[in-house]
Amino acid sequence: MTKPLRAAEREVRHTAAPLIALGVVVAILYFGRVFFITLLAAVMLAFILEPFVTLLVRIRFPRALASFVVCSAALSILYLAGMGAYSQLAGLTEELPQYGQRIGDLVQSITGKIEAIEQRTYLLIMPVRKQAAPPPVEPPKKKRRAPDTSVPPAAPGAIPEVRIHEESTPIKDFISVRLGSLYQIALMASFVPFLVYFMLSWHDHIYRSFLQFFEGEDRAAAARSLQGIAEMVRAFVVGNSVLGLLLAAATSLAFWIIHLPYALLVGPLSGFLSLVPYIGLPLALLPPLFVSLTAYATVSGYLLVVAIVSVFHVLALNLLYPKIVGSRVHLNPLVVTFSLMLWGFLWDAPGLLLAIPMTAAFKAVCDNVKDLRPIGKFLGD
Repeated sequence: MTKPLRAAEREVRHTAAPLIALGVVVAILYFGRVFFITLLAAVMLAFILEPFVTLLVRIRFPRALASFVVCSAALSILYLAGMGAYSQLAGLTEELPQYGQRIGDLVQSITGKIEAIEQRTYLLIMPVRKQAAPPPVEPPKKKRRAPDTSVPPAAPGAIPEVRIHEESTPIKDFISVRLGSLYQIALMASFVPFLVYFMLSWHDHIYRSFLQFFEGEDRAAAARSLQGIAEMVRAFVVGNSVLGLLLAAATSLAFWIIHLPYALLVGPLSGFLSLVPYIGLPLALLPPLFVSLTAYATVSGYLLVVAIVSVFHVLALNLLYPKIVGSRVHLNPLVVTFSLMLWGFLWDAPGLLLAIPMTAAFKAVCDNVKDLRPIGKFLGD
């Protein structure tokens, strides 16, 4: 084999190896998305709760006990919030037939209006034609007698055969397909409290053991990277939580003033959905518009709901979000859009929620590693 061919072969191998590795990583992230989403959720919760554990440790609490107290308090808060949401959902479930009837009436009304518009458009575009003479009436033809396909009567005393044919519906097919994934999600979610507890109680051991993989300047860079990731994740999650709580309180108060049903349920739901990147406003409009189907009979009521949600959404994302969250993330819009597309494709809705913190964490690593700083500058704003 000649030297040019050997050089070309080495170049092909050098190019193909990273592409194959990238494909393997993407496949692992896609097929193991439930595991990775659970792990990342636990890591983010551990970063959020770490300051509270540190505070209890400073007042002479053992770290294991402090971690248990903080995790128990967090679970209690989630339980109380879930009970409040359940009480609201129970009342909403009883009124679902009314909402179904209202939706049917709206669909029928819209369909009638569309048909009337189509009819008027057809009459305006198509010229009026004279009625043609009726076609000659042909004499009726003799119909052939169809063969007798009736089932013969059963013999006396015989048990008639009963066949049950279960029809398949799109909803039933969707539920049957998703049951397996829902079971996996519920199973993995049950591990989150234990993962968070062990990450908090073994924080010092995990931190020291992780730094043992590095030496010299690399160890200092790894320590700075961990610190940067922790600060960024904490700022992102806490900032979004504060914004969500503010939006939830303001939206619930506004819905209560205009007498919207279930304001304490749809207000927080709309407030937190408003923080979803790019599609937050449409998602935030769905819950209040749904419960308003039986509350308003005119279009003005729906327009008022849309105006309230839109105003709060614009104010929060344009005035508060840059000051509370944007000052810590420092990602340019192109990178944010690309990361949302990539992680949304790999992990669906959870990917949209985790895309920005994961990309910002990767940027924090690049900023503290000398060889990766150009990538960090490219990702930054």
